[in-house]
Amino acid sequence: MGGARTKRMPRAVREQQMLDAAVQIFGRRGYMAASMDEIAELAGVSKPLVYLYLNSKEDLFTACIRREAAALSEAVRAGVCPDLPADRQLWDGLLAFFAHTAEHPDAWSVLHLQARTHGDPFAAEADAMRAEIVAFVTRLVVVAAREAHRDPDLPEGEVAGLAEALVGAAESLAAWANTTPGVTARQTAATLMNFAWAGLGNLMQGNRWTPSAEEAP
Repeated sequence: MGGARTKRMPRAVREQQMLDAAVQIFGRRGYMAASMDEIAELAGVSKPLVYLYLNSKEDLFTACIRREAAALSEAVRAGVCPDLPADRQLWDGLLAFFAHTAEHPDAWSVLHLQARTHGDPFAAEADAMRAEIVAFVTRLVVVAAREAHRDPDLPEGEVAGLAEALVGAAESLAAWANTTPGVTARQTAATLMNFAWAGLGNLMQGNRWTPSAEEAP
């Protein structure tokens, strides 16, 4: 017989290899600059096999977004114990978020940068993941209001705005931390926690900032 033959790999495993390679190439080179030849070479397969499994560059990119969005959402959910106080849940969620984005910088680039700048279908996939995280933060704001023994019925628009602001800050900090040497996930989480929770604490205690009379609209 001839030389040793390569053991046939299950399709699911091979597909994950392709997605791993695609996330790395898309995350580092960008969607437009990435080529299927590069992805196939990094995955150790032929380009026709990539097309056979994942149909097109667009479908491959969508599959990457879906997989990485699910992984990030799962990491945040797994990091939070719902039986803990709201501040601890928020801290654990932030820590899980920043740990995951630090460990998977290419995936975060795909979700935060590439998916949002290359067409509505891609952005919609990333937005679904973001909406899930915003909903999680919204629930924590409501829980925090109850734990502060104040009126738990904060205005809906205010709660939504607080959650959006916090998630937006987390996204920006993750991008900054991934390009700033020496910054750890724990440091990044602590920065946002101190910034956000101090403000939320004042709000829950009724200490609101308001503009002076001459500045008011």
